Amino acid sequence: MLITDTPTHRQLRNLVADQLRTAILEGRYKPGEWLRQEKLAQELNVSQMPVREALKELAAEGLIEHVPYRGVRVIAFSVEDIADLYEHRAFLEGRAAAAAAQNIHAKEVAELRQLQAEMEQNLAPERVTQYREINRRFHQLIYSASHREYLIRTLGQMWAAFPTMLIGNFAATADNPLPERDNSDMLEHHAIIDALEQHNAHRAETVMQEHILTTGRQLAQFLKR
Repeated sequence: MLITDTPTHRQLRNLVADQLRTAILEGRYKPGEWLRQEKLAQELNVSQMPVREALKELAAEGLIEHVPYRGVRVIAFSVEDIADLYEHRAFLEGRAAAAAAQNIHAKEVAELRQLQAEMEQNLAPERVTQYREINRRFHQLIYSASHREYLIRTLGQMWAAFPTMLIGNFAATADNPLPERDNSDMLEHHAIIDALEQHNAHRAETVMQEHILTTGRQLAQFLKR
């Protein structure tokens, strides 16, 4: 990582935050790893001030945490955190899906079906990274179609860190798909699309919540084993 341009202070802070965020999400900084402000500034070729401000931003996003008298470290989720995180996401995305069912256009439904087809073409274990990226776009399209600014903003922040980072916290799932999840995932996605196409808000909310909660339960059960 190295920043060589001469941006404004605000731009520099954003660039530093983007660099650090990407490094965390890609696993270059591991869960539990300490992030030393001076070292980061040297690596990025910047002063410590934009690094300090970027770390505050990442802490607000939930990517890192400040430990009193010790410093800053990358968040390390426990298996017990999974239920809370997935339940939170299920509630918000369920609400977004209900709103999307009332607002979604035929073009957006067609885009969802195309993304679903792409996911089905990337089910092989060695293509798990591509699958997860398409899955992120699938969910993003749905909550964006809600036209609810708070939900879009909150879920955007959550998806920026939570799904990729949570899975990457555990060696068993960092580079491998969740066992026996693919077929269920496909069926649940089709049910979500059908509910949206039918403009059935209650059904869209229910199937979206069930989809996310089921994934959370299966992930927790797998990791406990």
